[in-house]
Amino acid sequence: MKVLVTGGAGYIGSHVVYRLIERGHEVTVFDNLSAGHRQAVHPKAKFVQGDLLDMAGLTVAFDVNQRDGASPFDGVLHFASHIQVGESMRDPFKYLRDNVNATTNLLEVCTATGVDRFILSSTANLYDAPKRIPITEDEALIPGSVYGETKYIGERYLMWMERIYGMKYCCLRYFNASGAHPDGIIGEDHRPETHLIPLVIQVALGQRPHVDVYGTDYDTPDGTAIRDYVHVTDLADAHILALEALKDGKSRVYNLGSGSGYSVLEVIESVRRVTGHPIPVKDAPRRAGDLPRLVADSTRISAELGWEPEYDNLDRIVETAWKWHQSHPEGYGG
Repeated sequence: MKVLVTGGAGYIGSHVVYRLIERGHEVTVFDNLSAGHRQAVHPKAKFVQGDLLDMAGLTVAFDVNQRDGASPFDGVLHFASHIQVGESMRDPFKYLRDNVNATTNLLEVCTATGVDRFILSSTANLYDAPKRIPITEDEALIPGSVYGETKYIGERYLMWMERIYGMKYCCLRYFNASGAHPDGIIGEDHRPETHLIPLVIQVALGQRPHVDVYGTDYDTPDGTAIRDYVHVTDLADAHILALEALKDGKSRVYNLGSGSGYSVLEVIESVRRVTGHPIPVKDAPRRAGDLPRLVADSTRISAELGWEPEYDNLDRIVETAWKWHQSHPEGYGG
C-alpha cells in the first residue's frame, strides 16, 4: 500500500513507519519537525517537511503523489499533534487551534482526493472517569484535558466523514506507549520529557538527581498511581493490522494497552533491575487530574484483529528503552 504518515518523525509515528516499510509498504512522512526528529525517519521513506496548518503545502504533498484514476494514498495515519496534557491546560488555545485545525485540514484534503482509509492516533485520556477497570471501549468518553478533548473532536469528525463521504476509519486509543525499537535505532526523545520510564532512565544516566513521585496516598497497593505500559512496536503492529482491516469497509475503535497495570514505584524498581543503578526518589504532592488507575481492556482488538502484545512484561519494555538511551544519551541531538 501507499501510505501517508503525518507526524512520522515523532516517537510513535517513526516506529510505525519502520514497521510499514519492513512489510513492504510505500511510505510518505509529512512532519514539521517541531517535535519530531529527521534522524528518526526511515531512510526508505519519502520525507516531506510541512505543516498541516499550511493548506497549500499539504495539498502539494497530496498532488505530487496523485495516481491516474486513483487517490494519492491508500491510507493515511495521523499522528501529528501537540501531546502534553499539562501544557494543554496551561495553553488550551494552542491545542484547540493547532490540533483541531490540523485534523480538519487533513480530512478536507483526504476527502477531496478520494482517500478513504484513515487511522487516528487517539488517547486513553478520553477516559477521565472510568467506572470499571480494566477500561473497555464502551466506557463513557469524558476527556481529562484539553489535549484529550482535541482527540475526542477528531474521533467525532471521523464519524461525520464516514456518514458524509464514506470514509472508513479506525481510532486507536493508546494507554502508555513505552520502550524503543529492539535494535536501538530509534526511540523516545521528547523535549521536554514528561513520560515516566525515560525520566527514570535519565536518573540512571546521571542526567537527573532523582525521580519525583507525584502522590503516594492513592488507593493502590503501594500508594502510587497505576498505569498500563504498552511497547511502542506492539502499538505499531496494531496500526498496520487496523489499516489492513479497513479493507472490509467497517470503521472501528480500539483500546491499545497491555492489560497489565504497574505502579510508579514498580516502574522505578524495574529500571533499577534493568540498569543496575540506584534510583533516588523524592515524594511530591499529587498532580491535579491524575487518576489512581488506568488499565486497558484490549480484548476487542485481540478478538477482531488478532493483536497480542509481544512485550508482555515491564522489564522487557524497559530493556529496550535502556538500550536506546544508553546509545543515545542526548537523544537524536547527541
